[in-house]
Amino acid sequence: MSVEYERPSPDELLARLRSEGEQTRGKLRMFLGYAAGVGKTYAMLEAAHQRLTAGVDVVVGYVESHGRSETEALLRGLEIIPRLVTEYRGVQVTEMDVDAVLARRPQLALVDELAHTNAPGLRHAKRYQDVEELLAAGIDVYTTLNVQHLESLQDVVAQITGVTVRETVPDTVLDQATEVELIDLSAEELLQRLKEGKVYVPEQAARALQQFFRRGNLTALREIAMRRAAGRVDDQMRTYMHTRDIVGPWPATERLLVCVSPSLLSDRLVRAARRLAGDLHAEWFALYVQTAAHDRLSPARRERVARTLQLAEELGAQVRILPGASVAEAIISYAHKHNITKIIAGKPLQPRWRELWRGSLVDQLIRASGDIDVYVINDASDGQKPRERSKRGGRWSWRRYLLSVLLVVAASLLSVPVYRLMPPTNLVMVYLAAVMLAAVYLGRGPGMLAALLSVLSFDFFFVPPSLTLAVSDTKYVLTFFGLFAVGLVISHFAARASEHARMAQQREEVSASLYAFTRELTSAVSLDSISEIIIRHVGESFDRDVVLLLPEGDRLVVRAGSPKTALDESELAVAFWTYKQGHPAGRGTDTLPAARVRYLPLKTPRGVIGVLGVEPTTSSSDLPPEQRLLMETFASQAASAIERALLAEQARYVAVARTTERLQTALLNTVSHDLRTPLATITGVLSTLNDDQAQLDQETRHSLTETATQEAERLNRLVGNLLDMTRLEAGALKLMREPCEVDDVIGAALGQLSGPARDRQVQVNAPEDLPLVPMDFVLIQQVLVNLLDNAAKYSLPDTLIEITARLADQEMHIEVADRGVGIPPDDLNRIFDKFFRVNYPDRTTGSGLGLSICKGIVELHGGRIWAQNRPAGGAVVAFRLPLRPAEEPGT
Repeated sequence: MSVEYERPSPDELLARLRSEGEQTRGKLRMFLGYAAGVGKTYAMLEAAHQRLTAGVDVVVGYVESHGRSETEALLRGLEIIPRLVTEYRGVQVTEMDVDAVLARRPQLALVDELAHTNAPGLRHAKRYQDVEELLAAGIDVYTTLNVQHLESLQDVVAQITGVTVRETVPDTVLDQATEVELIDLSAEELLQRLKEGKVYVPEQAARALQQFFRRGNLTALREIAMRRAAGRVDDQMRTYMHTRDIVGPWPATERLLVCVSPSLLSDRLVRAARRLAGDLHAEWFALYVQTAAHDRLSPARRERVARTLQLAEELGAQVRILPGASVAEAIISYAHKHNITKIIAGKPLQPRWRELWRGSLVDQLIRASGDIDVYVINDASDGQKPRERSKRGGRWSWRRYLLSVLLVVAASLLSVPVYRLMPPTNLVMVYLAAVMLAAVYLGRGPGMLAALLSVLSFDFFFVPPSLTLAVSDTKYVLTFFGLFAVGLVISHFAARASEHARMAQQREEVSASLYAFTRELTSAVSLDSISEIIIRHVGESFDRDVVLLLPEGDRLVVRAGSPKTALDESELAVAFWTYKQGHPAGRGTDTLPAARVRYLPLKTPRGVIGVLGVEPTTSSSDLPPEQRLLMETFASQAASAIERALLAEQARYVAVARTTERLQTALLNTVSHDLRTPLATITGVLSTLNDDQAQLDQETRHSLTETATQEAERLNRLVGNLLDMTRLEAGALKLMREPCEVDDVIGAALGQLSGPARDRQVQVNAPEDLPLVPMDFVLIQQVLVNLLDNAAKYSLPDTLIEITARLADQEMHIEVADRGVGIPPDDLNRIFDKFFRVNYPDRTTGSGLGLSICKGIVELHGGRIWAQNRPAGGAVVAFRLPLRPAEEPGT
């Protein structure tokens, strides 16, 4: 019998890997209903008891019973985390204690009313953010939610029920839930429960029956809840098919684009796009085209754009801000580049006559869309919407038009002296110059006004009959129309060129600042220099006080910051939350907005490596949306640079650790062999001499004593070398430099020889007229002793060792040569490394420190040392000492 194993597909393996990677994050099970009273909390508690019976550690983070006896009965037997009591407007309110749940760290936490808004002053503004923190900590969560609290359904619910739901949660919370269970109850049963007082107390129940709990409202909400649950089931089915490589029909991918503007309709467009994207299971984008008119928007309209883009991002859109001269052209270009299949735009709100004059964005999109579908969303309160008046600079707007009038007056005054010297038609060029100046420097509107006033002024002052608008010669009529038409064209194109130049200048400034920032970060090496560059560039580019915080152990510390930036404990707590959660917090965000600093996580593929804090100065306010996105780009570049510095520092640590490990291994080998051998010999000799039963004659005792003495000297040399190397590396070895005779140093070194080197024949070749050399007598003596000892080890006992000293190029050249086996060519540059020993199996070897100590001492004198082989056999180790050493610091 043969068994065949089905090999898993790559998609299945990838899905398993992702599942394993997400095991550290808690799972969210959501009990979804269409209204209060359908039994969501009851079902959640029943499921919790089942998990408790199965041995799961379950706690109640927050459950609201609303006085229902059935719910309170189910709470018995469950551990309840004490609530956090806080005061709001003189009233004590209770909220879920997130820190207590995190400290308790159960396997499963029950959190009721997911859309609840927390009391001001808590860490998070919304309870769903508390739940996200619990999930990030690896705690499973059971929660309840009514479908009307989904952000994308706010407008739909308000239109159906007449009640605007203020407490909402992003749809992404529902999308990310591991399991969604629909708790359904017929509208008739729910109304009966309401009348029986099982949902609200009698006074609240009567009010709810009149306002929200009407049969039609409940039926519509029930259908919406079922559709959302069905869509969720469909997602799970498609995921199952995909991970198991089940062949099925795959529709073409839909991609939606919603057009964002300062209009009041933008929020409604974003929510409609989210609903449509959810129905189509499509990826969607929110696009705002930043034209020259953006600079003339009032602060309130700019803030509305920022809020709309933030709403789109919370609902799951990919937000884009593009510069462009034409909104329609930018939208269509982006749609074609990103394979957009549907564009969502708002119904034009401007009057019909203005639409005919200027055209509408919807018409332009429809004409240029081609195969792309264009959806036009109407305002639910059409005809009752408030009309906004664009301030467009306020007083400066009227000044621009006044200056335009003054330009025409100046052109008229300039034309008066030359009026009698040339035909009147030549004066048209003077007025055209005024129109062009008005269009370039004052804008399109003042330019058009200048064109109109130029025609009237030319007719009134210079066309017969003068000082009247009457025209006696019909040929001037063509001149009027030509002047007006050319003036309008010049005004339009000059203003457009000016706007393009201003936008190009803004983009150039942004690109230049980002390029300078990136260039300096690229050239910086150390973390301190990178931190200084980040603080300086971000502060100058955004007029902000900046602080950079990096982790140090289990806390965040300020690595660098602006002079005026000082963080107290509460601000550091907000920064630490940003570091742990990887989301912005503080000023201008939904998390801890009371903080005075806005904190951005510095994210890299390896995770969050730090936090960047920005605080407005006294003269600056919150950033517009395009500046916020630019700041995020700066933060991303900063994170990459910091990560590079940290990786480089980590690589240096690893290299040092590897070198240290090799040295430690070599040192252990030295200790285990070169120390153990003489110690064992000395111990054996002393044991023999101390043995009373040993019959030893005088000659044997003398030989043993001589052997122990030689091994003790060898041990002393080894320990001395280790100590000298330690002093060299620590910089504790100081030179006692004084003029010395080379012959005296050589003689002293020969007198210090011990062991086999003491009996070797040594020939000294040194002229008698050698000058005095500034050196540390004791240290150079040790160099010669080590070199002579090394030569004796690697040469035969009956061969000659030569010491040569001579003067060369104002340096004293000293070399020690032997007639031994020489040095392998590959090892000539390595013999001065610590613990390196030439591998000669039949030769005596040492610790590998002698030549390394020689190198350190010679270089400390400002000289150099090297080794080479003799042509006739043997090796030469030579070193040079300068006759005039360089001045040492402090001399």
